[in-house]
Amino acid sequence: MRKTTSKMWAAAAGVTGIALLATACSGSSDTPSDEGSEGGSENITLTLGTFNEPGYTDEMFAAYEAENPGVTIENKKAATSNEARDNLNTRLASGSGASDVEMIEIDWLPELMQFPDKFEDLADPALDGRWLDWKVAQATTPDGKLLGYGTDIGPEAIAFRSDLLAAAGLPSTREEVAAELGGADATWDDYFAFGKRYTDATGKPFFDAAGAIYQGMINQVENAYEEADGTIIAATNPEVKDIYDAVTKASVTDNLSAHLGQWSDDWNASFQTDGFATMLAPGWMLGVIEGNSAGVTGWDIADVFPGGAGNWGGSFMTVPSQGKNVEAAKKFAAWLTAPEQQLQAYKNKGTFPSQVEALASDELLGSTNAFFNNAPAGQILANRAEGIIAPFKGPNYFAVNDAMQSALTEVDVNGGDAAAQWDTFVSAVNALG
Repeated sequence: MRKTTSKMWAAAAGVTGIALLATACSGSSDTPSDEGSEGGSENITLTLGTFNEPGYTDEMFAAYEAENPGVTIENKKAATSNEARDNLNTRLASGSGASDVEMIEIDWLPELMQFPDKFEDLADPALDGRWLDWKVAQATTPDGKLLGYGTDIGPEAIAFRSDLLAAAGLPSTREEVAAELGGADATWDDYFAFGKRYTDATGKPFFDAAGAIYQGMINQVENAYEEADGTIIAATNPEVKDIYDAVTKASVTDNLSAHLGQWSDDWNASFQTDGFATMLAPGWMLGVIEGNSAGVTGWDIADVFPGGAGNWGGSFMTVPSQGKNVEAAKKFAAWLTAPEQQLQAYKNKGTFPSQVEALASDELLGSTNAFFNNAPAGQILANRAEGIIAPFKGPNYFAVNDAMQSALTEVDVNGGDAAAQWDTFVSAVNALG
C-alpha cells in the first residue's frame, strides 16, 4: 500500500475529520436523488470504487448488466487501500464525487462509522444470516444501522517457495513446512527460528517485510490499540511493544527480512528475482502473489499459522447517501456480496468469502489453486478461518497502525534506529489525544 508519514497522515486526517463533521451537519449535499434508478425507464451508470484485487471482473459486470437492462457498470479501481481511503474521504467531505458503491477496508471502516448519515442503511431482513456474525458486527452501528455488506475475510496461512527451501536443504513440502513450524502449536518463535536456518544456509531473506510480519502478529491481539470504549492504549500496551521488538529483531538484527516496503515497486519486482522464501498469506494475498509472479514456479501454501488463527483484512461494500442511484446501488451491492459472486471472486483472486453459504460449499472446500502447486487452498483457508477472533478496531485504529507501519518502514527499509522510531510512534499516538 502507498504509505504516508504519520505527520502527513495526521494533517490529512485532521482536515478530513473537520470537513466530515461540517458536512455531517448539513443535509443539502447529502440528499440522495434516485432519479433514473427507479422504474427501469432510463439508462443509468453505476460506479463501483474498489482497490487492490477484489476478484471482480468485466465478465461479472457484463453478466449483471445483462440481467439488469439499462444498467452500465463502471469500475473505478484504486491501486491501494490507502489511495481508496484518501479518495473517499475527500469526496465524502466535499459532498459529491463518491462512487455509487464504495468498497471499504476494515482498518478504516471504523473512522467512517463515526458518520453513519453519510451512508445508506443496508439492513434487509431478506439478507439476514448471509454473513458470519462477527463480519456483520464490524459494520453495524450501536443503534443497529448496517453500513456495509461483507465481501471477503482474510484467514492467514504461510505461502512459501518450495524450490528455494529445497535448495537450502530444508523442509519444502506443504506438510513438512507445517510440521516444521509446529503444526497446531506453531509459534512466532518457531517461524523466526526456521527463518534463521534458511538465512544461515543461504544468506538470503526469509520473508518480505517487517510490516507484513507485524500485521500478522498484531491482528492476533484482541485490543491492541484501543479499549472498547475508545481509550487509546497503543503507546502503553506491552503487547504492542513486545511485537515491535520481536519484529525489528527478526528483521534487522537477525536479517531475516528482504527489507522491502510492501506494495512498493521494489517489492513487486522481488517476486521475479527470488527475493524471499516465505510470506504471510491471507486469502486475498494469493492473487497478489500470483499476479506478481508470472513465469515463476515453486509457490505453495502450508496449512499453518504462527500463534493460532489470524485474520488480515477483509472489506465491505457500502452505498454513500450522496449518490444519484441509491436504490440501484443497494441492489448492486447485494449482488456483489451474494455467495455466488463471492465464490467467483475467490476463484478469480483468492478473496475468501465471508458468506455462510459460500463457506460451506463443496465448490469452495474442494477448490485447488494451480499456481500454488495445486494446493487445496479452499480447505486450507477454511481450516485457517477456524478460531478467528476479530480484534477490536476503533476510529483511531487506522491512524495508529499507519504510524506503526511508518516506523517499521524506517527501521526495516531505510535503516533507522528501532528505539528512535518507537519514540516517533509514541509521539504520533500521543498526538491523537
